[in-house]
Amino acid sequence: MAATRLELNLMRLLSRCEALAAERRDPEEWRLEKYVAALEDMLRELKKQSSKPAPELLNEYSRKVDFLKGLLEAEKLSSSTEKALANQFLAPGRTPTTAKERTPATKTVHLQTKARCTGQMRSELLGTVRSVLLVNAFFPLCSCRGLTSDEKQSAVELDAVLQHHQDMQEKLAEEMLSLARSLKNNTLAAQNVIKQDNQTLSHSLRMADQNFEKLKDESDRLEQHAKKSVNWLLWIMLIVVCFIFISMILFIRIFPKLK
Repeated sequence: MAATRLELNLMRLLSRCEALAAERRDPEEWRLEKYVAALEDMLRELKKQSSKPAPELLNEYSRKVDFLKGLLEAEKLSSSTEKALANQFLAPGRTPTTAKERTPATKTVHLQTKARCTGQMRSELLGTVRSVLLVNAFFPLCSCRGLTSDEKQSAVELDAVLQHHQDMQEKLAEEMLSLARSLKNNTLAAQNVIKQDNQTLSHSLRMADQNFEKLKDESDRLEQHAKKSVNWLLWIMLIVVCFIFISMILFIRIFPKLK
């Protein structure tokens, strides 16, 4: 089916949005957000058309639009850790938008954004650790009377940032442990199901072999019985024929031909 004009416009605008998302943008950049909103409107109109594309293609378009929308929402977050977590849950497209692309542009954008957020988070963590080390070096006793209120407030803010990152790391570790436990439980459950299926299949094969052997024995017995029945019937027919023949001869001898 040939692509409609609306679908072609959607593909062009989607390709343009992917190119904008791959570039480094200013915080005041507004074009990408407007383009994504226009993509959502065009996608809704495309789904309402009678000559709409295949469901797989529509799902791919929706996946790419949702990815761009989630990317914009992740960029609005304040913390680099939250941005990295939000980017982890984004799902890029599976197929290229244009024929010139070897890999999907959304996948490339996803990798670039993930690397950028990871770098920002690493820089923030290193900067925080460096600041804490400097504070500990120059102000070994934060609770001393010699510190000013601004220095105490800075130390408290640094402690809060470190505590926040530590809490996020503990939360991630707990989630990973929970996922590992769930995966282990699912694997064990699948293993038990497969073991039960194998046992049921082995039992069914044994029963089938036994039934086959019984059927073979019964077939042999029926064949022998059929052969015996045929032999007895043949002898009975021969005896009847001989009796009839002898009776005819005797009848002819006893009752001569009338003159």
